Amino acid sequence: MVRISVVPDRCIGAAQCVLTAPDVFDQDDDGFVVVLDSRPEESKSPAARMAGKICPSQTIVVEEE
Repeated sequence: MVRISVVPDRCIGAAQCVLTAPDVFDQDDDGFVVVLDSRPEESKSPAARMAGKICPSQTIVVEEE
């Protein structure tokens, strides 16, 4: 299982996280990341991990539990 958090000051609104893991991430009205599910079920964890890896501003923090 993973735990997802973000460093909001880093987000540049690239939306790669939303495209990669739409069940886990969304964007607010200003285009910045919002975590929909901070502890996604195992089937969503690979996409959440990938979103953390490809985030251009390294906003997403993925911790293994």
